[in-house]
Amino acid sequence: MLDRKNSSEGNIKILLIDDEVGFADVLTKRLGKRGMTVTPVYTGTDAVQAIRKHDFDVAVLDLKMEDMDGIEVLKIFKKAYPEMEVIMLTGHGSEQAAKEGIEYGAFDYLTKPCEMEDLVKKIHEAAHQGG
Repeated sequence: MLDRKNSSEGNIKILLIDDEVGFADVLTKRLGKRGMTVTPVYTGTDAVQAIRKHDFDVAVLDLKMEDMDGIEVLKIFKKAYPEMEVIMLTGHGSEQAAKEGIEYGAFDYLTKPCEMEDLVKKIHEAAHQGG
């Protein structure tokens, strides 16, 4: 089976979940300039609703949010949509929690603030890994 959906950058659909609105908006613009389609949401609850309505190749998920813990959101994603890869974003000092995320099926994690090129590379790796 040919994997057409990930044949170019422009076809990578990303769900970005981060309760830091300014950070999420900047990331959305920067990834969009690289031809990716990004849907930003600012709560775990909105993220769960978004994946029920749309297909995404990769989720970029902040570990620490106000309404739901990132690990909790990850568990829901992996149970309902196991083929979607999840990249966790974590602040300094939360690496242990991010490693826990890997145990629950996250593709990988990056520490915030991360280099844009590192994130883009991880997104490509995850998109080509996923179903």
